[in-house]
Amino acid sequence: MQLTFLGSGDAFGSGGRFNTCFHVAAAEGNFLIDCGASSLIAMRKFGVEPNSIATIFISHLHGDHFGGLPFFLLDAQFYSRRRGALTLVGPPGFRERLSQAMEVFFPGSSRTERKFDIEILEIEAGAAREINGIQVQPFIVEHACGAPPFALRLRCEGKVLVYSGDSEWTDTLIEAARGADVFVVEALSDTRKIKFHMDYATLKQNLSRIGAKRVVLTHMGPEMLAKIGNVPEDIAEDGKILEI
Repeated sequence: MQLTFLGSGDAFGSGGRFNTCFHVAAAEGNFLIDCGASSLIAMRKFGVEPNSIATIFISHLHGDHFGGLPFFLLDAQFYSRRRGALTLVGPPGFRERLSQAMEVFFPGSSRTERKFDIEILEIEAGAAREINGIQVQPFIVEHACGAPPFALRLRCEGKVLVYSGDSEWTDTLIEAARGADVFVVEALSDTRKIKFHMDYATLKQNLSRIGAKRVVLTHMGPEMLAKIGNVPEDIAEDGKILEI
């Protein structure tokens, strides 16, 4: 399984980074974790073929995590000429929020007839389920976004990849990421407490309780970006590839 960080930035492009978007190439199929507003640009930059992506998992409904979907869907129709089926997976409220976003950005686009099948699934926190050969288990975290915010625990090729989503510290992350092969986790700030977001100092205090084999910090603001040369954890970078 190969993980590529197409976008590792916060909402405001700190450090010149793209919004959150992770590409996973696995035997079960290629998929994305989140598709922030700049994600299609990042795919073009790093040579990811949009039509190769069968499934997109969305952690929560903020623009820097799902705002790239209107562009992805219109590209699929008009430029990439997609024919293969696409599955979009998100929290309750996802279908309506996506339709609203498409209508705001491109009026009429949510009702346009497409030449490919699209399935939109809204999943609940709780037990794991299999979607297109990938096991996904959502966990509710602490982040205000107008719909349930998820940390996502994904299993494919016998490996476990966990993404925290955006969240301040919650013990739910211990269960979500316990023993993961890779835990990709927000570290927006260093020591400063920001409501609904993770600070590195608090995360560091709790990593031993999680026991993930590899920890990768992402979604960093200016304060944390200034510190990344002095932390032992892996750092997500746009274009960085990990073999899991």
